[in-house]
Amino acid sequence: MKSLQMLIERVILYRRRILVIFYFGLAAALALYSVSFGLKFIKLAGSVLDASAEDMILSILWLIDGALVGGLIVMVMISGYENFVSRFDEAEKHYDREVSFMGKLDSGSLKIKVASSIVAISSIHLLQIFLNAGQYESSQLVVLTGIHLAFVVSALLMGLLENIMKNTHSLHRIGAAASPLE
Repeated sequence: MKSLQMLIERVILYRRRILVIFYFGLAAALALYSVSFGLKFIKLAGSVLDASAEDMILSILWLIDGALVGGLIVMVMISGYENFVSRFDEAEKHYDREVSFMGKLDSGSLKIKVASSIVAISSIHLLQIFLNAGQYESSQLVVLTGIHLAFVVSALLMGLLENIMKNTHSLHRIGAAASPLE
């Protein structure tokens, strides 16, 4: 019975390596997105003399949005790999300063950072919409604002829950240290 249990545990533990396929997919998506970003930048550079101030602002906001999405992809790839597949031990040895940020995001912190990034991306998108408010009906603006507020509230609640979880974990450690030995 013990050998069956060990086999099941090994199968489950080694299946986490399948996640590497997803991280390669995210890396490929980031490469494709960078092509889109580059083309948008070239288009912006080509029209810099002819574009109105509003068009320039919208294009620059799109570039900022693109940078945030790219950063979000990298953050998910690195943190996800570190948390669920394996640590970057070799990279840390050879590139200490370049990868000093790795290993500092647990799954709770990653959720908070992802939620914050989504709120930032949503904010920029909503700003782009408000700059073109004449193209939208007021009911659409209300719905889009509501969606953004849902992202904000979700991020705040996730942060609050993460804080509660950390405090509860700290209290358990303090209580365990303070309890007398039996």
